[in-house]
Amino acid sequence: MTGLAGRTHAGRAACAVAMLLSGVDSFAQTTVSDVLQFLVTNQAVGTGSFERDRAAAQGTSDTISRALLASLATLPISSSSSAFVYRLNPELGTIERATTSFGPLFTERALTAGRGVATIGATIQRFRFTSLDNRPLRNGTLVTTANVFTDETVPFDEDRLALVIDAEVATVHGNVGVSDRIELGIAVPVIALRMDGSRVNTYRNRAFTEATASASAVGLADVVTRAKVGIVSHDGIGLAAAADLRLPTGRRDDLLGAGAASVRVLAIGSIERGRLSVHANAGGSVGGLAREVAASAATAVVAGSRLTVVGEMQLRRLQQPGHIVTVTTPHPTLVGVETRRLAPEGTALTVLTVAPGMKWNVNGSWVIVGNLSIPLLRQGLTSPITPFIGLDWSGGR
Repeated sequence: MTGLAGRTHAGRAACAVAMLLSGVDSFAQTTVSDVLQFLVTNQAVGTGSFERDRAAAQGTSDTISRALLASLATLPISSSSSAFVYRLNPELGTIERATTSFGPLFTERALTAGRGVATIGATIQRFRFTSLDNRPLRNGTLVTTANVFTDETVPFDEDRLALVIDAEVATVHGNVGVSDRIELGIAVPVIALRMDGSRVNTYRNRAFTEATASASAVGLADVVTRAKVGIVSHDGIGLAAAADLRLPTGRRDDLLGAGAASVRVLAIGSIERGRLSVHANAGGSVGGLAREVAASAATAVVAGSRLTVVGEMQLRRLQQPGHIVTVTTPHPTLVGVETRRLAPEGTALTVLTVAPGMKWNVNGSWVIVGNLSIPLLRQGLTSPITPFIGLDWSGGR
């Protein structure tokens, strides 16, 4: 049995070397999704089933692409709510601050900015993806295909993938109160994405590199237009509704955009009492990458005249295959040998994160925003800590 496997190794090794020599050159100037598919499908392990290999590799590549798009191209953007909210005091006939808090970070609050109040700002987030469904992604231990004898636990022939994915998302946003109950806004994100990968075959503890490839892309992501309508605002209690239209302005082949427009609707509730405010959102979206149901909650505490401390939790559930599993099947030609492959698993992708942060009024109407997003689930592509920083300006009163 071992001899049969050994006799086939020389042919597989020669094929893998040929793919390496041709693959690196041919994928030097192509799209990010093509490079990802190349790295996942290139293999030296002889499984005896080309159709199964192709289907599993294509499904795995698609799942990674969707998980990356869920993290970047469709990620929630910062709240459209202005740090400064103004209202007319009917008893005094003067305009005054409606709340001492600067509001939450990503969760919307029910209070609108007020007629004529405009906000502009810029934010940046940095992602460093380290795992795929709790499997290490960057250190070359991700086994994509392997042959193993049924009476052994360690494969005698396996392909391992190392994949380094980093990204920065910079967003410029603006918002204006067209009345005391209605505000409109826009957010324009730009993504810088880098991918660098290698695939190594190990046969009986002898390793050689089959393929290496890299790609990068910088460009406009999907632009978001936003509207919020205040429904109830009385004695610190507010209800509102919001709608977002995400336009397909990002290049889908470079994983910068979902490739189709999406619409999100949101119900918003807030309670603001002195130094403490609590906010909750619930809604869903259709179109774009996949149907999505989302909810979030935030607490904002006034820690000083210029500082608000915020804690948030966000839940997203995308109706798309978002998981990778290892599938084991008997080898069709080698008796007593099983083949293990990575393959997609069809359940929905759930993302749960917490985000502690702050808003600091540095001077006048300028507010610095900062937080750290920390995932509580290890589903899909995971960036262990995602820093977020921004600068907002409000004016018009």
